[in-house]
Amino acid sequence: MTKTEEPRKEDALPPETEPAPVPPETAAPAPDPVIPEPTPEPPPVAEPAGEPIATLEPEPEAEDAEPLPALEEAPPTKKGWFSRLKEGLAKSSSKLTDGITGIFTKRKLDDEALEELEDLLITADLGPATAAKVTAELARTRFGKEVSPEEVKATLAAEVTKIVGPVAKPLVIDPALKPHVILVVGVNGTGKTTTIGKLARQFRAEGKTVMLAAGDTFRAAAVSQLKIWGERTGCPVVSRDTGADAAGLAYDAVERARAEAVDVLLIDTAGRLQNKAGLMDELRKIVRVIKKVDETAPHTTLLTLDATTGQNAHSQVEIFRDMVSVNGLILTKLDGSARGGVLVSLAEKFKLPVHAIGVGEGVYDLRPFDAEAFAKSLMGLETN
Repeated sequence: MTKTEEPRKEDALPPETEPAPVPPETAAPAPDPVIPEPTPEPPPVAEPAGEPIATLEPEPEAEDAEPLPALEEAPPTKKGWFSRLKEGLAKSSSKLTDGITGIFTKRKLDDEALEELEDLLITADLGPATAAKVTAELARTRFGKEVSPEEVKATLAAEVTKIVGPVAKPLVIDPALKPHVILVVGVNGTGKTTTIGKLARQFRAEGKTVMLAAGDTFRAAAVSQLKIWGERTGCPVVSRDTGADAAGLAYDAVERARAEAVDVLLIDTAGRLQNKAGLMDELRKIVRVIKKVDETAPHTTLLTLDATTGQNAHSQVEIFRDMVSVNGLILTKLDGSARGGVLVSLAEKFKLPVHAIGVGEGVYDLRPFDAEAFAKSLMGLETN
């Protein structure tokens, strides 16, 4: 038994070269402690190290895990879109209309009724300033008179239209720019990447050439999702390895889009607000680097906002406006909660153009913002 001790010869071999078909008795050396070593993936994951502050970001990967909308559905008619808008705003609308009916059933418009209405508008996320302005206008024309819930809703819809009308502006692409550079910013989970994909589809449907840049280099899911959108819409995607320099990628994308005379370049960005200083540096660097190729770019800086965050959207506008010159808003997930009124308070406070709103998961559920249709749908009224 001691004579044929072949296992010792094999034990003398380095653990890595140990042959697989060793006798069962010598299976013990197989679980080498070196096995964790072949996992050189942790470096990119260094990003979540700064995750202590979890105020506005706890949705990152959930958004990217969602299935992509189907492209084969037919675009809705104008009437079909209004129906979707009304359905999408149903939660916000029912909160307001139920409250208005409760306040104004067989009742005169007095101070107490106005106070109750103002409180209702504030809880519906229209904000204190907007609520005060709207109720003051209602009091000016109807005070002391008996008013029906329908009259109140119609008056409020007209006032909301006045507030949001000036900011309802379509996203216009300048044909003289090759490319028109659109930088898309926003907190993780607001739907940046999906919004870029939907915009790309719209521009392609208009006959424009589009290029996408996967600038959220720290989230592999965001990069792969953008690549899928690129395949589905026929748009080339500029990307790099996980953890690569986002500014360098943006520079390459602008140069390539310029060389190929592309109509629109959409650049995705990170949204790790838990590392606010790092994000600010990265976004500012992206803008600086883009300007080295085209000093007028980015021509549009879009901020995506998740309407379900309510008044928290105000702080996001302030934060990103300080980081980069945001000059347009897109509100997503208006169908996700009863907080659709936040759009009104954003319009009143910041006066930034609202280019589009999203009221569903479908590719056609992101549409140009129509002020009157929105106001009427919010108040549960029929649209033309």
